Formats: sequence, structure tokens, C-alpha cells
Amino acid sequence: MSGRHRSGAPARTARLASCALLACAALLAGCERGSSRDPDETVPGAAGCPAVQARAAAAVTTAEATDAPWDGPTTGPRAVPGRTLVYVAQTMTNPGVAGAADGVRQAARVIGWTVRVIDGGGTPAGIQAAMSEAVALRPSGIVIGGFDPDATSRQVARAGELGIPLVGWHAVAAPGPSSRPPLFTNVTTRVEDVARISAQWVIAESGGRAGAVIITDASIPFARNKSELIRAALATCPGVRILAYENIPIPDASSRTPREISALLARFGDAWTHSVAINDLYFADAAPAFRAAGEEGTGPPYNIGAGDGDPSAFQRIDSEQYQQATVPEPLSQQGWQIVDEFNRAFAGRPATGYAAPVHIATAANSEGATTWDPPGYREAYRAIWGR
Repeated sequence: MSGRHRSGAPARTARLASCALLACAALLAGCERGSSRDPDETVPGAAGCPAVQARAAAAVTTAEATDAPWDGPTTGPRAVPGRTLVYVAQTMTNPGVAGAADGVRQAARVIGWTVRVIDGGGTPAGIQAAMSEAVALRPSGIVIGGFDPDATSRQVARAGELGIPLVGWHAVAAPGPSSRPPLFTNVTTRVEDVARISAQWVIAESGGRAGAVIITDASIPFARNKSELIRAALATCPGVRILAYENIPIPDASSRTPREISALLARFGDAWTHSVAINDLYFADAAPAFRAAGEEGTGPPYNIGAGDGDPSAFQRIDSEQYQQATVPEPLSQQGWQIVDEFNRAFAGRPATGYAAPVHIATAANSEGATTWDPPGYREAYRAIWGR
């Protein structure tokens, strides 16, 4: 597992020159919102971490498998007929939200239900209006698609008064039922697992000797928690040094990321070998800066996205354009799970609380796919529902 990357010979000298002006600009901007912190500006350690590396390599090998058997529910209530769902989307321009919605639609066709999607447009006012519309329709169930239910607390309370169960997708941090806010269940991978495996990929891929940059959005508690977990996992290997902890708010990513990447390249040179971002989107915005600096798309630095796995991330990975791996959500599978969880709610059964195991997608195992679609779940849910 270690040393699997193609080394290449990036034109680092040319890069330093091309980044100089942008680096200066970034340094002058250090007091603006989202400036970076540099907890350990040292080069990769020579000691490595053989035992930690061996465990990381084993975990990564398991996560890279594409044929693992279905480990989710195999028993449950038969399909409850004639139900309607409303999927309230944070924004359908978010590939994760849209992918989960597509999964709900697919599963609903199989189980015999109807689904309506209402797009919140990505704004607080739009999401509140979408939730108000959803509650007014009095459906059998409402999906909280990728936003904090507390932002629509009045509508959530009204749904409770009407006896409408709510199932979240990435609505709260942890999978499973939630009492505050009141969700029958929340469907998501475990953030601890995503953070750990992304750090283990860096440890294994680097042979336990890396200079790493972490990119996060500290304004979002969930994202900040994920990046802190990544930092803690990287710290288990003494040979990995964290060069910078970059705070780039997601709304500012398109404008801030190129400048910050250029500054980091100028500042750390060859010491920067790996990056972990809490979302793949940062590497879409980083690519122009890497390219302008003369960096090869195959790295270094070798980049992994600790979340989402949207189609553009798969495309960057497969075309070897400044991203080597992602930890994707199984969006379609999660959509089917949402329908199954509602079926359990309608049948008076408890939620499964199932959380899919983490997966790592690379050019070697994606086989040209643009999403992570694990095997087995469709057949399992069909058997449960009698469909």
C-alpha cells in the first residue's frame, strides 16, 4: 500500500516563482475570515510508524474493496401500501442531496409509493418555505434532505403535531434516531469512520512519512469536528507532520482556495506531500492553482476528499487531475434506506440505525463510475418489502 503513487517530477522551482505574488497576497489577508492556522510547520518525519502504518494499510485495503457483501438489514416489515413522501432538499444543486433524492425516487417506485421533491434553493428562507409547503401537503412522511432541522423548528414541530414522521439525510451528525431534533432516524455514514479512513489513507499511501495539509470549514460544527478527528488520526503516526490547517469557508471556496493553495505551495515546497479536505469541492477549486504552478495532476501533493464523492470528484480521480481518492457516500443506497426506514415507521417498527461502511474510491477501483453504488442492497430491500 505504501508508496503506491507515481512520483513524477513536478517543476517546483517554476512553481515557487509563479506563486510568489499570490502568496504575498494571502499573507496580507491573514486576518480575514477563514485564515489558516499552522500547528506544526515541520517537514515529514523520518521515523515513520510501522505498526500504525500496517493497521492503516489493512484498513485501506478493506475500504477499497468493491465487492463486499451487504451488511445492512435483511428482515423487516412488508411494504405498507399507498404512502406518500416529500423530500425537502437543502438544494438540488448539491450532488449529495440530489443523489440521495434520486435513490428515494428509485426505491419509492419499487415499493409503490409516490414522492415529491421540494427544493429549498440553499437559502434559509427557501428551506423554511419548502418545509412549510411540505407540512401543508400532509404527506405520510418528510425527508430532511441535507439541512439542520433546527433551522426549521416551527415546521418540524408542526409535523410532529400532525403525526408526520421525519427521516433525515445528513440532517444531524450521527446516524440513527434523534430526540432533539425529533427524527425517526438519520441516514448518514459515521463521521468518525470517514475521518479515520481518510487519515489512514494518507498514512498508508505515504509509508508513514508525510507532510499534510488539512482543509476545513470551521464555521460549520460538523465540518470542524470532522477535521479535528482527521488531525487526531494523523497524529497517531509520528512520521506524519501537519503543515497547515486551512480554514476556508465553503461559500468562499471558489475565490479563496486558489489563493491559499498557491501560498501553501510557495511556503512548503516539497515538504507538502498530502492533503485531506472535508469535502471534495475544494480540489475542484484547487486544480487551477496546482496547474498554474506547474504541478502534475498525479501529485504530489496527493489529495483525498473526506466526504461526498460527487461525480466531479470521480472524474478528477479517473483523469488524474489533482485528486487521488475520495471517501464517497453511497447515495443511492442511502435513498433506499430512507424508504425502508419510513416503511418501518409506518409499520410501527423501530428504526434500523444502519450506517454504511466507509469506502475509498480511486482510479484503480472506480472502473469509470461517477458514484459509489455498493452491491446487494436493492435485492435485500426488495426481499424485505416483498417486491
